[in-house]
Amino acid sequence: MAEPYACRLIAGSDLPPCDARVAALYRYWLSIRPGAGLLPGRKHFSPTALPSLLRWIWLADIQRHPLRFKYRLIGTEHVEATGSDLTGHWYDEVHPRFEQSSAYPLLAAVAEHAQITFYRGVPVYVIDAKYKIIERLVLPLASDGKAVDMLLGITVLDPEPVNNQ
Repeated sequence: MAEPYACRLIAGSDLPPCDARVAALYRYWLSIRPGAGLLPGRKHFSPTALPSLLRWIWLADIQRHPLRFKYRLIGTEHVEATGSDLTGHWYDEVHPRFEQSSAYPLLAAVAEHAQITFYRGVPVYVIDAKYKIIERLVLPLASDGKAVDMLLGITVLDPEPVNNQ
């Protein structure tokens, strides 16, 4: 298996080669930005625009001081893979050592710096053992266009062979 790959991007940057579902969410997120230099908010995101992706999409609320993340919505693919629906639960309460995990700095970069993060590698959290690799894209949402207050993500389990978008 290839080494895990993670990167941080700014809006408009090209994604690394990735699963078509990941690329589709990114293109949609770019299309709903309310203006140059502004981030879309939850009000701009319409789940009905992406019906084929909903199984893999998730939303997380952000609390500051201390920085924490809470599952707001979890796609059915993740509920099935983990055997539980974590909607409404804090990441640090359901994932032991979350703050020491490789996922935490990537989510923090989105929350604190409005960066876009991409990860391809082994799953960080316990899921059905049949899944050997994931791709995760995390995008910032900001109700005022600037201050990130929610994360929009897609995590594809055992992604299709890497594509160039």
